[in-house]
Amino acid sequence: MAMTEPPLKRLFERLDFAPQPKRLELDIVHERWEAARDGAVAPRRSAISFAPEDRAAAETLFVHRFEGSDAVLTEGASAAAMLLGYCEIGDRLSEASGRRGAVRLRRLLKEMRRTGQPVLAQYTRVENGRDRAIVEILAAPLSEDGRTIDSALTAISAHALDGAPARARHNAADRSLAVFALGASMSFGDDVAQCLGAELAPLEDREFEDGEYKIRPLENIRGRDCYAVFTLNGDETASSADKLCKLLFFIAALKDAGAARVTAVTPYLCFSRKDRRTKPRDPVTTRYVAQLFEALGTDRLVCIDAHNIAAFQNAFRCETVHLDAQALFARHVVANVGDSPVAVVSPDLGGEKRAELFRLRLERVLRRPVAKAFMDKHRSEGRVVGDIFAGDVKGRTAIIIDDLISGGGTVARTAAACRANGAARVWVAASHGVFSDTAAATLADAPIDRLVITDSVPVRSTVARALGDRLTLVSVAGLVAEAIRRLHANGSIVQLLDEGP
Repeated sequence: MAMTEPPLKRLFERLDFAPQPKRLELDIVHERWEAARDGAVAPRRSAISFAPEDRAAAETLFVHRFEGSDAVLTEGASAAAMLLGYCEIGDRLSEASGRRGAVRLRRLLKEMRRTGQPVLAQYTRVENGRDRAIVEILAAPLSEDGRTIDSALTAISAHALDGAPARARHNAADRSLAVFALGASMSFGDDVAQCLGAELAPLEDREFEDGEYKIRPLENIRGRDCYAVFTLNGDETASSADKLCKLLFFIAALKDAGAARVTAVTPYLCFSRKDRRTKPRDPVTTRYVAQLFEALGTDRLVCIDAHNIAAFQNAFRCETVHLDAQALFARHVVANVGDSPVAVVSPDLGGEKRAELFRLRLERVLRRPVAKAFMDKHRSEGRVVGDIFAGDVKGRTAIIIDDLISGGGTVARTAAACRANGAARVWVAASHGVFSDTAAATLADAPIDRLVITDSVPVRSTVARALGDRLTLVSVAGLVAEAIRRLHANGSIVQLLDEGP
């Protein structure tokens, strides 16, 4: 079963992706599809048959044939009607009367064609504030010519929830707060909302056939304090620029809908690495991004471990809140380092201030001296040079601290230098795992005993496989939730930043 990574979208009420069906009928359909595939790109529809006792599974099926960006129903009109409304053989998906179901199915089919594997969705059907049914949809590829995915087999099952209780309503105080999460940050946003004791506010994120989209809140937010959670890293589904554009559009939609205050919560803020001119006519991209947020009326921006704190604070004219993950990393080190002597290492001179603050924090909580070291690094036109290593790491657990990891080359060369200078163990702690396509290969061979990153950015599966049990993930959802709680109540953020492990 294909696992969408990250999950596609929350559509209308809820659309979740799951690894295995819960309903027996869909499980049988999946088994028959796997049996009929037999190593091919995808099976033909004629190769998928059902035993008489599997009649219930067969009655859940319908088939669409792809015609460009649209799909035509070729089989199972009665089953398709459960999702698409009344339909007949030959009807086009783009013309279905059930628009919500058609949008859901179109997204599933798009993901199915991208992965070449079955995709399973589970969501709750809500009517008048009550959960009425658990709906499962399985979309599996078909290939009549044996070479391309030219049609789709879909099975649908709905389990009615008789007497289901109404969803919990926020009390009057909570109604002034609305937390939204966009795109791939949906899972992280759910964690933040859970820490707040709230639910994510619903939104519609609809993509048109040509790649454009619209995004809007699906409940009244007039006069409310709104927080839009979206980490702005590029991934397989969208670039940093695409995500930034979507977040800006959503902020503008919230302002147009009457929100009293809109805060952008970007755990990872994109385009922050170019924060000053190092060559003639260089762009200062951090300032340009700030101007975009301000132009659309953003009241406040929250981020974690900006690449350059001073540049981040100076670029924005609206209020900014900078959070750091050092307390979380310090907790992890204290719990796992034991009595081993420790050294904090900066992978370049630009990160020396960050490393020194972390070293002082560790000395305070470990109550023993912590050594320091740094690696020389100079980057120009994509090339990294510099071999000077200074500091005392011999016989120590060397902890390389950085704000982000992209290609992995910087921490790999620093780890190798630590080993060459006698480090007993090498740990890496970085706030943002913004891993490029080459990072998995680079880090797999690096002399790193443990890599600790936060969940500010979803971890690429290739990197997780390459590192195995050397990878440790710490959550910043609680930190973000506490910041939102205090900002909403006009509490002290300084006190939050000063709290140690």
